[in-house]
Amino acid sequence: MISLTLYTTLGCHLCTQVEALLGALANQPVVIERIEITEKDRLMERYATLIPVIADSQGGELIKGFEVGRLATWLRTRGWLDEGALNALAARDETPPKGAYRRNGRRFLS
Repeated sequence: MISLTLYTTLGCHLCTQVEALLGALANQPVVIERIEITEKDRLMERYATLIPVIADSQGGELIKGFEVGRLATWLRTRGWLDEGALNALAARDETPPKGAYRRNGRRFLS
């Protein structure tokens, strides 16, 4: 089991995204302790513009864990990444919706 700390605040949609990605990409169950940063001045000073921040039990932190590549690398270095889940997620994200096209690297719907 993986035990992590998530520094968050109420209404943080990126924090919700990180939690979902952790559940999808981890190779074992994940237990997340959520720390509300607004309750302590020290945490606000440190994390206010950085959340979501994930921390492992060794003190290693990941900022911008909502970016799949960054989260995958962080999990991989700890031996926690499910490579099959990452490949499935990547394949799903590369399939454009019907009627969609790309121009200059951006997706558009027709």
